[in-house]
Amino acid sequence: MSSPSTDPLDYIREWRSKFLKGGWWHSFELPDGSSIEGVSALASQKMRIAQFPIPADLTGKRVLDIGAWDGWFSFEMERRGAEVLAIDRFDNPRFREIHKLLGSRVEYRQLEVYDVNPATVGYFDIVLFMGVLYHLRHPLLALERVCSVTREMAAVESFILTPEHGISQAQDSVNLMQFFEDDDFGGQVDNWFAPTASCMHALCRSAGFARVDLSNRHPYGAAMTCWRTWADLPGMLPAPDLLAAINPDTHGVNFTSKKDEYVTCRISAPGVTLTRDSVFPQVDAYGVRPVFVGDVAGAGCLVHFKLPPGLTPGWHEVRLRTAGSQSSEPQPIAVDFVSHARQLTITGACDGVSWTPSRVSLSNGFLSLWVEGLPENADVANVRVDVGGQRQVVHFVGAQDARNVRQVNVLTQSCRPGTQDVVIAFADVHSPAVAIEFAP
Repeated sequence: MSSPSTDPLDYIREWRSKFLKGGWWHSFELPDGSSIEGVSALASQKMRIAQFPIPADLTGKRVLDIGAWDGWFSFEMERRGAEVLAIDRFDNPRFREIHKLLGSRVEYRQLEVYDVNPATVGYFDIVLFMGVLYHLRHPLLALERVCSVTREMAAVESFILTPEHGISQAQDSVNLMQFFEDDDFGGQVDNWFAPTASCMHALCRSAGFARVDLSNRHPYGAAMTCWRTWADLPGMLPAPDLLAAINPDTHGVNFTSKKDEYVTCRISAPGVTLTRDSVFPQVDAYGVRPVFVGDVAGAGCLVHFKLPPGLTPGWHEVRLRTAGSQSSEPQPIAVDFVSHARQLTITGACDGVSWTPSRVSLSNGFLSLWVEGLPENADVANVRVDVGGQRQVVHFVGAQDARNVRQVNVLTQSCRPGTQDVVIAFADVHSPAVAIEFAP
């Protein structure tokens, strides 16, 4: 990138100088008619919040203000009727001062954005994340934390990189982000990143938001409205067939929210052109933009997307639709699901191709077991089958029948000929051994 002849970030130094002299960043109107004049003018603050489609009446809504600083946006949300939690990385005495002067009931906590999750703060209808992103060493992680506690929408505003800062007009529409190792970003050591507007948009979607709208672009940055759900669109076309929804790392139905995990769906939608912008997956109500849509040899059409942040432990339903279609039938996945088996029993065993009881042809390659007692989230990754003391590859775990019995298919290529003891296990619970003959 070329260097401009004058530093376009000098205004940051001017703002810093004014702040050190006056001590207030936000401006306030007080109940007695007086005012506090901060670096940020009241008109500017009202413009910044007006960029977003936040209702004037927030009665019954919960709002989280991340990086509240002096707190004007927190108190404005309270004025509109919301229950508000304001957080910042340090305990700002000016927030407490204005909180008292306004007689506010806003809850105030000292908390890092990286510590924000449903367990620490709960869920919010609206999250404000304004003027924080470029201060963070881990911006995408922070946006994922924001997404995890957002029910409806997040208001994200940040400084952005523009041609004024030395990039070309062509680069302005590319997902670029400049990193500032020292104090080169306006003389401040806590300004780390400057994304282009396009990059900021992509970061918000990658964090897990279904839709991201560029609400405004102003001289000091850009505002993005980030939605957790897809827009309501009429669905007149037939729904696609959702054939499977699995964890691509384990090929099972279990997911861990603390990891960066993805969902892979196998779908069938004959005659429909499928792209990342025309397929709309969702888990429960949360939509997520796919990172991959396409045909894969031997697997059919696959849709790959990030597991939405903020899912509660338990079972969730995966659905998807295409442009103009109705929604598919659901496929279940388990998130942070903890279960135990009390007792496991192999109630039947046979060749998986010829169905010969208790005798398996190694040339056929499959052993089919019927097992009683497996928990509902048992899958190919957490069910273990040992033949002759050697672990085998579990190929399929079927659904429970009325007797709590499930079919388990096992690949037998590595099994030795002869009569072998077969044991099935889930976690630390093992079934009694069953003797099965393996024939060449």
